Amino acid sequence: MVRTVTAGLDGSPESRAAAEWAAREAGLRGLSLRLVHVREPAPAHVAQAPLAGPETVQNWTENIWRESAEGLRLRHPGVEVLGELLAGRPGDLLTQEADASELLVLGSRSLGGVGGFLVGSVGLRVVAHARRPVVLVRAGEQAADEHLMDPAGIPSAAAPYRPVVLGLDTEDPDEALLGFAFGSAALRAAELRVVHGWSLPATYEYAMAVGYDPEDTFGRYMAAGLAEVLRPWRKKFPDVEVAEASRHGSASSALLHASRDASLVVVGRRIRAGRLGAHIGHVTHAVLHHSTAPVAVVPHG
Repeated sequence: MVRTVTAGLDGSPESRAAAEWAAREAGLRGLSLRLVHVREPAPAHVAQAPLAGPETVQNWTENIWRESAEGLRLRHPGVEVLGELLAGRPGDLLTQEADASELLVLGSRSLGGVGGFLVGSVGLRVVAHARRPVVLVRAGEQAADEHLMDPAGIPSAAAPYRPVVLGLDTEDPDEALLGFAFGSAALRAAELRVVHGWSLPATYEYAMAVGYDPEDTFGRYMAAGLAEVLRPWRKKFPDVEVAEASRHGSASSALLHASRDASLVVVGRRIRAGRLGAHIGHVTHAVLHHSTAPVAVVPHG
């Protein structure tokens, strides 16, 4: 199957913002854009109602993606836009769409005046089960939001991209996660900021109790480990400018702070095959709900 950038579309402002983001991403990657609208079967008593019969519902849902597709073709003339209507459980079908795509893009409501996402149950289910990257985009996201201000201090999609931010665990550096982050930065000709948060081992806390502060020494050790993980990727992507940030403290707090100036935040999710089933780590969960930039969740083994 030909890989596409796929966007879930339901007519809401957040899903329309996701479709626009997906179209821009498809243009960057030279891929087609696939719009998918999933319609849950209406309960029998609703489907039989005169004002909400099956034909009325079907016509309305067909108009959602058809009108969106026409608008996207006009605004992104170099991108092939496809579309399909599906019937069933949105979480299950969108997960299947994600697995058949280069990446899946979903919308997520913003929290009003508070920066961040409100990720619904369908979005969380897809993120937790998909085996391909899933991107969450807030309602109101604009193309200019991904770019630096122009020389006059005005938002402009023609200005250079803001950095791509990667949250990385140096104890488990996965190639799929690193490849996606470096590739995304390369496509945007953007800086890649790699954020790594760490805590002092308990043995070092005993040392602090007797007047020795090991944070500086241990910090240099952790920074050296981060540099070692990134060294082969710097060689593989020589044109990507990389900034390394290895900090003592909460990884989620460091990532959320970095997201304020990012075009995209990239985090990982370990695929679990055991009895515990699908799981979204606490750092990824925090970033999903509170990042001020689009978030890409990359599953890895």
